[in-house]
Amino acid sequence: MVGIEGDETRRLAESILDASGADGTEVIVTRKDTALTRFANSEIHQNVRESGVVVRVRVISGSRAGVAATNQLDEASLRDVLARAEETARFQPERDDPPLLAPPAETATVALDEATADATPEDRAARVGAICRQADAAGVRAFGALSTGVTEYAVANSRGLFVHAPRAIAELRVVTMSDGGSGYADRGSARLADVDAEEAGREAVEKALSTRDAEAIEPGVLPVVLQEYAVGDLLQYLSYIGFNGLAVEEGRSFMRPGERITGRQVSIWDDGLDPAGLPLPFDFEGVPRRRVDLITEGVATGLVHDLASAARASVASTGHGLPAPNPFGAWATNLFMAGGDAPSRESLTEGIKRGVWVTRLHYVNIVDPRRSSLTGMTRDGTFLIENGRVTRPIKDLRFTQSVMEAFSGVIAMTRATTLEPGDDYDYTSAARVPAVALEGFNFTSATR
Repeated sequence: MVGIEGDETRRLAESILDASGADGTEVIVTRKDTALTRFANSEIHQNVRESGVVVRVRVISGSRAGVAATNQLDEASLRDVLARAEETARFQPERDDPPLLAPPAETATVALDEATADATPEDRAARVGAICRQADAAGVRAFGALSTGVTEYAVANSRGLFVHAPRAIAELRVVTMSDGGSGYADRGSARLADVDAEEAGREAVEKALSTRDAEAIEPGVLPVVLQEYAVGDLLQYLSYIGFNGLAVEEGRSFMRPGERITGRQVSIWDDGLDPAGLPLPFDFEGVPRRRVDLITEGVATGLVHDLASAARASVASTGHGLPAPNPFGAWATNLFMAGGDAPSRESLTEGIKRGVWVTRLHYVNIVDPRRSSLTGMTRDGTFLIENGRVTRPIKDLRFTQSVMEAFSGVIAMTRATTLEPGDDYDYTSAARVPAVALEGFNFTSATR
């Protein structure tokens, strides 16, 4: 199936490239075949499947570029999308830095899990059913969704480049609710077999039961244990606001290359080929992905680049480009954070006299990207830590915190790491992270 569609995609792209009279032309083809089983009140209520293709054409005329897209593959529609891209380019202003196209390149091969790509409604229902049975037995209600499927990406251009790869992803999210209590769990992987729905359901149910009768506490700067869900949220925002070359170039990033910006325990990198993440061997400009060490033992050591920011910085693209042109810059979408020595998540509370256990974060917003400052609130499992152990549930807390400052006070991190899928639906980012105990986190107020 994949090989045939790859050949068809090549022919489709070549038909557009052959018809183009522009100085340069780029074609991005994205084929998606994904399915979703959604459940609410501990019952499956929806099975949906989406299959489609999007063709995005970028043409370059001198220092101008134009973009157009279509989801129709007939000959007339392909002629039209090329004509619209050429028309758009004619009305663009001249650019000081001309648009670039990637040269031909060899890319790595990433294994595709056919069981995930071809998962059936029955495959998903069996896993969702295990969650709902646990919720019913405990007297709580389960909500969420399990998605499976495959997306195929291809990039071709008039310099002779053609790269193509499929990526299968399974993603489960569970929220449980019970008499004022709530719990959460998620699982993500390139292999459906690795998504342990029963374990996720058990975790979410236990949280819902243990968060009943939560009481408010006085906010302030308190030690904190962040579960992997919360750590993954923070890393996704760090990538969004500052890990790329354009953000540093424009002076809106917390990254100060060569300087220490966190504690020595913190090392963060991006690796689009590591099978422990959600690998994809090239970016949306067709450039092979490279591992980039972003923060090494607390020191800012690297940035991700696309073709444009790399050219201005006189370095090579790291293979992290989004579809050009875009105002955001490159994006680190396969993040990893090194673990520590703690044998378990529960052991992170040791030595904390009074602190807060945070399951996940909610409604996070950017306050100051130059300080890596975020604001938001805790959700679905916030607990008080007293004398080295979790004692009781507390009402959710709002926070405003510089992530770099928080990461400068690492107490401990778990040895094991967990893959946390991101919330972006177009590019499917993920972060493999440990749970982390921090010396201080600035809680500003309690929620009702």
